[in-house]
Amino acid sequence: MQKSKKKKRKMTLKISDKKYKQLISKRKSKRKMSSKEKKQLDNALYVKYCKCLKDFEFRKKDKRGYPICMNSIYKNRGFKPPTNASFNCNKVFNK
Repeated sequence: MQKSKKKKRKMTLKISDKKYKQLISKRKSKRKMSSKEKKQLDNALYVKYCKCLKDFEFRKKDKRGYPICMNSIYKNRGFKPPTNASFNCNKVFNK
């Protein structure tokens, strides 16, 4: 039996910039969020993180992008990053 191969996603945000900022402020203030909102925000943050890594690795030819992107997207806002975030970027998205 062969393993089924998942189709890679495009690296685009599924929500507007206004909605993204609303969700960020909602999570920062620890207000109640629906599961749909949590999923949307997690997806948007991950897309932004992978875009940041891609920019460092391919355009700037700099391998120091991991800590810079991790801090700017997750750590400075007080959010917990997903496990193996940088490793999974290659698996999930087309580069």
